[in-house]
Amino acid sequence: MDETARIIAKKLLEINAIKLNVEHPFIWASGWRSPIYCDNRLSLSYPEVRTFIKKQLAQTIRLQFKGVQAIAGVATAGIPQGALVADVLEIPFIYIRSKPKDHGMENMIEGKITPGQKVVVVEDLVSTGGSSLKAVEALKASGFLVLGMVSVFTYGFPVAEANFARENVKLISLSDYSALVEEALRLNYVNEEQIANLKNWRENPSTWGI
Repeated sequence: MDETARIIAKKLLEINAIKLNVEHPFIWASGWRSPIYCDNRLSLSYPEVRTFIKKQLAQTIRLQFKGVQAIAGVATAGIPQGALVADVLEIPFIYIRSKPKDHGMENMIEGKITPGQKVVVVEDLVSTGGSSLKAVEALKASGFLVLGMVSVFTYGFPVAEANFARENVKLISLSDYSALVEEALRLNYVNEEQIANLKNWRENPSTWGI
């Protein structure tokens, strides 16, 4: 397991940004029953965790996306993470709404639009990839050159991997579900029996617990 992935999983567990409950699963907006609930926005309230994440995101972008000229955050949770990273890298920041405003300029992208500018998208959390790739589509439609995307955490669903591959978008996440499960077991957040259940959910999230 990558050391950064392990450290971030540990930090998110410690601040309760990630909650695990196999016996009493959470219900997602999609209707899926899930043994995990992830709210990385809590990391913003912890300066040490927030700083570690922004530095790791910035370092990943420096190494993996040469020539980046701007950072784009995905509304809403990707906005603060993206702004923090853009500040570290000292480059422009923009953000993408989930849908255009219904008044004023009716913008979907907020900030200076510079066609041809090389941009990296910052996400807080990637599940199926639907909203993330919608943001990429909006950026491309406005003339940006999207180099790829970075996120704090991904569930690593096969459907997400397929979606990103289909759209030819490179995704790099600091931590993922596999790292989380391993770290949760090591720290005694869950036991071996619960681990099997957690792994089953990741493989069949739409039917798990039904």
